[in-house]
Amino acid sequence: MTKPENKRVSYYRKPDKMSVEEWQIALRKQFAEKQNFKVRNIGDHPVFSDFKVYNPESGKEYKVAIRSYEFGDNFCSCPDFKINELGTCKHIEFVLQQLKDDDKNDIYWVNGYARPYSSISLKYGKERRIFLRIGTTNPDLINRLAADYFDENNFLQPDKFIEIIDFITKAKKIDPDFKIYHDALEFIIDERSNRNRAEVVDKVFNKGIDSKYFDNLINTKLYPYQKEGVIKAAKAGRVIIADDMGLGKTIQAIAVAEFLAREFQISNVLIICPTSLKYQWKSEIRKFTERTVRVIEGTIEKRQKQYKSDEFYKVASYGVGLNDINYLNDAEFDLIILDEAQRIKNWKTKTAKGLKQLKSQYAIVLTGTPLENKLDELHSIVEFINPYKLGALFRFLDKHQIKEDGTGKVIGYQNLNQISKVLNDILIRRTKNEILRQLPERIDKNYFVDVTDEQWEIHQDYDYIVARLVNKWRRLGFLSEKDRQRLLISLSCMRMVSDSTYVLDQETRYDKKIDELVILLREIFESGDDKIVIFSQWERMTRLVGRELREMGIGFEYLHGGVPAIKRKDLIDNFRDDPEKRVFLSTDAGGVGLNLQTANVIINLDLPWNP
Repeated sequence: MTKPENKRVSYYRKPDKMSVEEWQIALRKQFAEKQNFKVRNIGDHPVFSDFKVYNPESGKEYKVAIRSYEFGDNFCSCPDFKINELGTCKHIEFVLQQLKDDDKNDIYWVNGYARPYSSISLKYGKERRIFLRIGTTNPDLINRLAADYFDENNFLQPDKFIEIIDFITKAKKIDPDFKIYHDALEFIIDERSNRNRAEVVDKVFNKGIDSKYFDNLINTKLYPYQKEGVIKAAKAGRVIIADDMGLGKTIQAIAVAEFLAREFQISNVLIICPTSLKYQWKSEIRKFTERTVRVIEGTIEKRQKQYKSDEFYKVASYGVGLNDINYLNDAEFDLIILDEAQRIKNWKTKTAKGLKQLKSQYAIVLTGTPLENKLDELHSIVEFINPYKLGALFRFLDKHQIKEDGTGKVIGYQNLNQISKVLNDILIRRTKNEILRQLPERIDKNYFVDVTDEQWEIHQDYDYIVARLVNKWRRLGFLSEKDRQRLLISLSCMRMVSDSTYVLDQETRYDKKIDELVILLREIFESGDDKIVIFSQWERMTRLVGRELREMGIGFEYLHGGVPAIKRKDLIDNFRDDPEKRVFLSTDAGGVGLNLQTANVIINLDLPWNP
């Protein structure tokens, strides 16, 4: 068969005379031409057969089924084929091209191939559907049997997921070679499970948020909006909780885990979160449940054992989790919780793509920032929960981005309200303003931030001095004034270096708190118009914060002990009245007696300590 000449198309910009589908198909044909895949025929026909396609670069292997020269009849087990709705992918195109290049296969393309057996397969798209293909073996009997289960287009009727097993049993008696493909069987099992879970949720929470089941679910009383979140998340099974920061996403996730443990016997939960929140999660779990919890740490050999330990909850950082994808899947977690998912800045990176390889029946993604105007990030996070929900990224962006003619530059967005409707059953999003009357007066959250090796070395030097002086005091019962001063200075230096080495020497800059603060500030600013007060005991630490705020272009007022009292009122007035002044930065000493009620977020970089 003669190989057609294809004009090259741009990866970055759709040609004007092509539809988005034609463009994407052409791209996959181009990708196929550049690949060095290894192909094995594992069926019994030279053309219309099943093939294994191995990619030596990625080490991944997919199954390709060639049934026709036309689009739509072929199949590939790769993720792209399942969501692109194009009927092809680079693996299919590669196999087709190899088969077409062999002249001996021309006769097979001309004659086609009729499969004698009937089969049940899964048709992919935004809504996956079970499809019955009727072969040449006893077609009339299969048709009559199918009439009670499938519609006129041979798609399974929505209310027949329970009875479908009876159909398969009867069909095999009519056609001994009758097939049900693996992905179709998995989909049927998942759909039956989802319907059963929805029935259990409705039964258990038969009075909604007033159900007595909530009384003993966890060791605290949930607010009404949190109960609503728990019910919706439990029914969904895989869900995104995107409530505003401070509304208790953690406690809702824990409550859902407890429900699934009681009603569906899950016993192995993985939480992946930023390093600074690992021990916060551990503390919350111990506070609100009676379950065991382990923080995953140490060498790879130690982590492997920890993943398979008996604790109900395992907590790992993103860095550790992304490095240990294979071990995580080997541990077969029932529920995976991704906390602060928005902290993964680029979901297109190889490490971020690793997250999507995590397998679990249940999943909860927690994010504190709205995603409506970050379409790439939104699509990728939704893809972890349900890769079919928003369809292929290229089609999703084409539908919702507005691009400038001629340049292709994104200049706006459209139809965003449609996204909310599509995601309604898997997205929980409440703002503080919506549920203001339900909230307590104050919500506290602790962040545990690691130190750098340089900070730790200095910290340990002072720790050694403190240990010697404490032992001396215990031995003698007193310390000289000189030793007492050395003890207090050493303790203060340990606290300073825990913030940054800059606070000690003003020459070096080793720290992690500032980076964590910047991430936190960006999340708060993206969520709304909150005003923030930032305190530190050390003026040098506030200097570092001030530098970061200037680089971010954030307006702020800066108060420290050196600011004359007569000017302090002006700083406070500016912070209160100027909407561009988002931050009030102050040392603890400078902030004594101030009225800062304009702010609704306070960040203490270090807690005051008076020996």
